[in-house]
Amino acid sequence: MSDLLKTYFSALPALWVADTARYLVAAALMAAVLAVFWRAGLAARKLQARHATARDIRREILASLRSSLVFSLVAAAIFVAAQQGWIKIYWGFKQAGPLYLVLTLVLMLVAHDTWFYWTHRAMHHPRLFAVFHRVHHLSRTPTQWAAYSFSVPEAIVQAAFVPLFLVLVPMHEIAILLFLIIQIGRNVMGHCGVEIHPTAFGPGRWLAWNTTTTHHDLHHEAGRYNYGLYFRWWDKMMGTEHPDYRRKFEAIVAPRTAVVPLAPQRGASR
Repeated sequence: MSDLLKTYFSALPALWVADTARYLVAAALMAAVLAVFWRAGLAARKLQARHATARDIRREILASLRSSLVFSLVAAAIFVAAQQGWIKIYWGFKQAGPLYLVLTLVLMLVAHDTWFYWTHRAMHHPRLFAVFHRVHHLSRTPTQWAAYSFSVPEAIVQAAFVPLFLVLVPMHEIAILLFLIIQIGRNVMGHCGVEIHPTAFGPGRWLAWNTTTTHHDLHHEAGRYNYGLYFRWWDKMMGTEHPDYRRKFEAIVAPRTAVVPLAPQRGASR
């Protein structure tokens, strides 16, 4: 037992730094993108008239840093489990090739979206909301810094997916890393408060099966509907997609064209 604890606590600092850096870098990059392209058109794609306050952003960052610590505590347990052979992580391609990496990564994303939808929806139950999910919904007008703004119980629920999945499905270490990058990237995009997705992601288009910033922002604004993370599948199947989603997305991504008054025709009455 002492050796296991030694391994656990020796791995924890590096994993804590990595998890914290992953959140900070992703959120800071999104903030930079919004700042650089604000006057180039993103200002017109802001989803809510209200602006998050400095106090809102401080709360989101502090809660997200706390969640990063919870994630690293779970990651250290995964490290110990892999060292002990309790779960299988491939460190090369001798046992499973690149195709296995791609297929299991896709499977992991689909499984995570399912986990997120049902746990997220459950946390909206009146008996669970205050304990698990209230902290996240303090961000009525979320920013990219709200990506990990969870209570400790919700952070534990979110962190539990990876070890549970790894118990069932051996993964490449590169696939796990890619999953973590995609997960934080999509989370930051969903909370940034500005629709950054092109029209191809709109309902009826070829990428319509993906969620957008509008999709998740409506969840924060309305307090219900739109429980999915990556995909719209579960919301559409279960009838939980916001009825106004299509209209709002199409309105926000519609090109803004200046209205030029017509010149009066010669001979027209004045």
